[in-house]
Amino acid sequence: MAFRAAVITFPGSNCDRDMASALAAVSGSPAIRVWHGDADLPDNLDLIALPGGFSYGDYLRSGAMAATSPIMRAVVAASSRGVPVLGVCNGFQVLTEAQLLPGALLRNAGQRFLCRTVALTVENTTSPFTAGYRAGETIRIPVAHHDGNYYADAETLDMLEGEGRVAFRYNEAVNGSARDIAGVLSANGRVLGMMPHPERAIEPAAVAALGGSDGRRLFESILASFATA
Repeated sequence: MAFRAAVITFPGSNCDRDMASALAAVSGSPAIRVWHGDADLPDNLDLIALPGGFSYGDYLRSGAMAATSPIMRAVVAASSRGVPVLGVCNGFQVLTEAQLLPGALLRNAGQRFLCRTVALTVENTTSPFTAGYRAGETIRIPVAHHDGNYYADAETLDMLEGEGRVAFRYNEAVNGSARDIAGVLSANGRVLGMMPHPERAIEPAAVAALGGSDGRRLFESILASFATA
């Protein structure tokens, strides 16, 4: 059975093609492209991906307008049924605005856009997204964001830490994120939001140009979860 992944495109998305290409390259199945104004998602999806970019021009707050788009009602409903949802960069912002993940993404410390490869520590290896990594492993994934400063109150941060819901952590101070958090999981582990771009790090032959291949295992983990479901 072919792997069925949907990639949502909002006005201002600029990483949707990258996400679709990465999913196709790893799974061997073309991703299904879905427009923000659609009211429904395709049936029998194995993954929903919200890509990076500047949805709705980042007006109001990053991800805030996209979170109210027609397709997000279907995404929230699918998530409640257990369909895995991956939000990268702007997609992470949308997930917090849609309250599928706790916290918020604020303007980077220093008010500067960041575009470089960063080192991350893998904190969780029990989710469908992270099972292919080793706990404590250091990986390198590119970032490209202006509003990636993860914020939550102390109680929420303690809850995320206590429940093992921090997926990835920056190895250095990158953007001001609380406790250097780079990615968080939902309570059931089936929603992941992360600021770094794994879809830009999947090709071993392009280590120098595209930041390496450490992102590939995230997509391979999802496929492995699908194969054993």
